[in-house]
Amino acid sequence: MKGFAMLKIGEVGWIEKERPICGPMDAICRPLAIAICTSDVHTVWEGAVGDRHNMILGHEGCAEVVEVGECVKDFKPGDRVLVPAITPDWNSLEAQGGYSMHSGGMLAGWKFSNFKDGLDSEFFHVNDADGNLAHMPENINTVDACMLSDMVPTGFHGVELADVQFGDEVLVIGIGPVGLMSVAGAHMRGASRIIAVGTRPKCVEAAKFYGADEFISYKNGTIEEQVLEMTGGKGVDKVIIAGGTVDTFDSAVKSLKPGGKIGNVNYLGSGDMISIPRVEWGVGMGHKQIVGGLMPGGRLRMEKLGALVSSGKLDVSPLATHVFDGWDYIPEALQLMKDKPAELIKPVVKLD
Repeated sequence: MKGFAMLKIGEVGWIEKERPICGPMDAICRPLAIAICTSDVHTVWEGAVGDRHNMILGHEGCAEVVEVGECVKDFKPGDRVLVPAITPDWNSLEAQGGYSMHSGGMLAGWKFSNFKDGLDSEFFHVNDADGNLAHMPENINTVDACMLSDMVPTGFHGVELADVQFGDEVLVIGIGPVGLMSVAGAHMRGASRIIAVGTRPKCVEAAKFYGADEFISYKNGTIEEQVLEMTGGKGVDKVIIAGGTVDTFDSAVKSLKPGGKIGNVNYLGSGDMISIPRVEWGVGMGHKQIVGGLMPGGRLRMEKLGALVSSGKLDVSPLATHVFDGWDYIPEALQLMKDKPAELIKPVVKLD
């Protein structure tokens, strides 16, 4: 089979590989559509998870099942399925402890295009098919289905980590596709005020659609200065970090009320240390919590998110700004995500 791969740090290209083998609990799928993620950019050009050689890229997409193992009960060849970016081993001790995304080790639930070939190939392997795949609702198109792999669950997980409650004032740092879904999730959870950090007009427009009330531009001063001015010096109840660098935590802590929570779902692709401001953290005693987490995967989450889209409660169509048809466009879509032109939110390549 052919696949589009990271050949080494800073280099990508098409390669030929053996079709994956299906284990008794697993499935082999063919992609119907795939989306490109900023994580791919971090992985290829920054070497953020270390050097990888001839590893097929891609962890966002939807698919058709072509083969299942003899122990798979709920899926069969021909089924159209949602595929989460995170595919845990559900019988692991970590999963039993409530952290399935770390099954087998830290971040090891993230298999595709990390330490296992991803979706950008004619066929790909899914471990524990009954636990990780979800049937695609008939009224969801393949482009929208791609957003359910990673963008929606990651953005929503930032809301969960920050523990957004009814009436909270929430700051969302970064309004790329993940941040936009954090805005949507905070709005669904009843935030009374959502302040979003970002300037690209296309993203600002989408953030307004999803419920953002006010916006902060890096050009107008530091994030914390603007937040404190907007809140009468009090700060916000919750912060979701969906973009930025290791230095972003400094502004997040300074923008937060005592007793507030920060949920980070931003992939920190570079930098060695994160700086926490001592005084604004209450000299260590300000009850300002910082939690960073990889989004949960698995079938149940996919089914619930699919139901949100299927029922019309969540419209993900504004996310896919660039849609291509055919394998040949995968390199172009990846380059778009690297360059991030002003009109881009998310590129998708249809293969069905």
